[in-house]
Amino acid sequence: MKIYQIDSSARKEGSTSRALAKKLLEKIKKSDDEVIYRDLDDEMVFVSGLTESGMKIKKEDQTEHHKKMFELSDKLVKELKESDVIIISAPIYNYGPPATLKAWSDLAARVDETFKFKADGRREGLLKNKRAYLVITSGGTKLNSKEDFLTPWLKFILNFFGISQIDIICADQMALDYEKSIKEAERQIENIS
Repeated sequence: MKIYQIDSSARKEGSTSRALAKKLLEKIKKSDDEVIYRDLDDEMVFVSGLTESGMKIKKEDQTEHHKKMFELSDKLVKELKESDVIIISAPIYNYGPPATLKAWSDLAARVDETFKFKADGRREGLLKNKRAYLVITSGGTKLNSKEDFLTPWLKFILNFFGISQIDIICADQMALDYEKSIKEAERQIENIS
């Protein structure tokens, strides 16, 4: 089995979302599993200058910036397609996703690679039969509250890619009671079968 672990926190040291994702990986990983690791804070390219959705630009019309985007996009799509299980760790920043996670989703959304348009114009995800674990952390935002724009957005994006089996590990409102939030998240990890 291939596990794709994606960390999106801008904080390298002392990141709660990264630490919980590592514990989750240790819980689910079998000895013969392969792990593909991606730290979005290391090399994420932000999407700009696209003229069509789904990153569809003819090679001859691509600028140097486009070529760099497509090169990273090709890697991200390959990693997604080859994985069986996806772990995404993300802190809630200003009620939404880290900018790097949004850029990741923009680069991973590729027509005829991760989704396609059906004859009626509706979209269909192409990455079926995958499982995703979302490790969500926050200082003050309650998960799935009206102020949480990260969790529903990320679930929607994964559904858009065809991934519907999604489990959430959460340590929310850590600023109110850090120990309680961490213990609850660790309990959620322990209960994964």
